[in-house]
Amino acid sequence: MLRRRAIRARSTSSIAVAACALSLVLAACGSQLDPDTVAQVNGAPSAQPGTVTGDGTIPGGGTVPGGGTSTAGGTTTGGTTTGGGTTTGGGTATGGATSGTGDNSATGGGSGASCAGFKNGPGITDDTITIGNSSDISGPVPGLFEQSQDAVRAYVAYFNATSDICGRKLALKTYDSRTDAGADQQAYAAGCDDVFAMVGSMSAFDSGGASTAQGCGLPDIRSASVTADRSACTTCFGTQSSNSGEFENAVPDFIMKNYGGGQHAAMLYTNAGAAAENGKSQAALQEKRGMHFDYIQGIDVSEFNYAPYVQQMKDKHIESVQFIGAPALFVRMAQAMKQQSFEPKVYLLDPSAYDPSYIAQGGSDVDGTVVFMNFTPFEEASSNKEMQLYLSWLNQVKPGANPGFFGVFSWSAARLFVEQATQLGGKLTRAALVDSVRKVDNWTANGMHAPQRVGSKRVGDCWRFIQLNGGKWSPDGGTKYQCNGTTS
Repeated sequence: MLRRRAIRARSTSSIAVAACALSLVLAACGSQLDPDTVAQVNGAPSAQPGTVTGDGTIPGGGTVPGGGTSTAGGTTTGGTTTGGGTTTGGGTATGGATSGTGDNSATGGGSGASCAGFKNGPGITDDTITIGNSSDISGPVPGLFEQSQDAVRAYVAYFNATSDICGRKLALKTYDSRTDAGADQQAYAAGCDDVFAMVGSMSAFDSGGASTAQGCGLPDIRSASVTADRSACTTCFGTQSSNSGEFENAVPDFIMKNYGGGQHAAMLYTNAGAAAENGKSQAALQEKRGMHFDYIQGIDVSEFNYAPYVQQMKDKHIESVQFIGAPALFVRMAQAMKQQSFEPKVYLLDPSAYDPSYIAQGGSDVDGTVVFMNFTPFEEASSNKEMQLYLSWLNQVKPGANPGFFGVFSWSAARLFVEQATQLGGKLTRAALVDSVRKVDNWTANGMHAPQRVGSKRVGDCWRFIQLNGGKWSPDGGTKYQCNGTTS
C-alpha cells in the first residue's frame, strides 16, 4: 500500500493552475496508436468523478445543492439546441448580464453594454445567437469528450432560462469531431457558415480545425487547446490556458515541502504521443525548481509487466513517483508497487486520475495517491456556487451525465463567451469578440477553477492537491490553491 500521511491543518497560499495536465489524458490518443490501443489505455468509458445521478447525489460527495429546477431544459433538433422557459432557482439576470459579483458568485448583477447599433451577422438573427460545439463524441473511445458538449448544453439551458443578449437567446449547434483531425476541420468549416462562435469544444486532435477557424475569423473559446497548431490559432483560446514550454512550480514545491522526496524522484510516462514529450520536459522544468530525477522512463502502452520498472525505482531508492498516462495505467503501476512492497513517500498524478474508474479498478492498492488539480472538486460543490450551478443544470438537461474535468472548463468557456458578448453589446462582432478575449486574464468562472491566462495563452500557476484514502478524496494541504509561478 502507498504510504499515507495524515493531513496537517495549515494555511497555504492561494494556488494557480497549469493546463498542461490535460495532455496527460490525451496522451494515449496520439496519432501513432490504433483504436484498439487507445481503448486499452483509456479503459472502458466510465463515469467521471462526482457523477451526478438522477436523484441529485454525487457518489462519495453528498448532494448537489441549489440551482433550482427548469421548466424548459431545451429541445434538440438536427443537432441544434435552443433553450427557454423559466427557473425557480439561481436568480434572474436582466439586460443580458451573467457576470459574477465575487470570487464565488454564480450569478451577476450588472446590465452589460448598450445594445444600440447591434447588427445581425453569421449565426445571429433577430431572435437567436447560435454557437457551436465540436467535441469527440464517437471514435476509438466513445464519448471521450461528451462531457464538454453536455456542459455547454447545460449552460445554454441555464442562460436562456435566466437572461438574453440584446433580446436574443442562445442556440447550440453540435458537431462530432470523432477523435479525428479531419472531422475537426469539417466541423469548423461548417461552423464558419452556421454559427457566430464555437464554444467549449474539446478534441484530442484539435489541429484539424485550427487554420480553418483562423481563416474565417471564427472565435473559438475552447475547453482547452492540446496541439501546437491550435495554440497558434489567433482566434482560438482555451479557458484552461496552456503552454508546452512552461510548468507550474506548485507541483515540485509541494513534493519538496510536504513529502521530502524531491532529491530522489522518478518521472514515468506513457511512451506515446504527448505524454512522451511532456514526461521529459516536465522533469527538466522541475529540476530547474530544485527537484532531482534519478529515474526518467517511458513505458510502452502494450507493456503489462511493470515489475522491472518498480525494481529499478527500488534500486535507486526513489522517494517520489510521478506518472503521465491514463487511469488504467496508473492502477497497474500502483498494483506493481504494492506487490513488490515499494512504498514511495508520494505517488503524484494529474487530474485524469480523479476518476471513479481509478478507484473502482485499483481498490485499496491506490489508497494514498495524491492528485494535483486546478478546479473545485465535486465533493466540495456545497462550498462553490458556480459548481453547484453547473452540476444542477447538467442534471436537469441530462440526468446522470458525467460532469468531468473537461466539462468544468467547457461550462467555463460558455460563461466566458456570454460575459464577453454581453460586455460588447451593440458592438458585438466576431472580430470584436476575439479582440476582447485576448485581454482576458486570471479567468476563474466565478471561482469555479483556478485563474487561467486565457488571452495570453500562458500556463496558470495555481494548483491544489487531494489525497485518496479509503476510496474517498479529501484535501491534502488545505483547500486553497498554491500559486508559486511557473518555470520555462
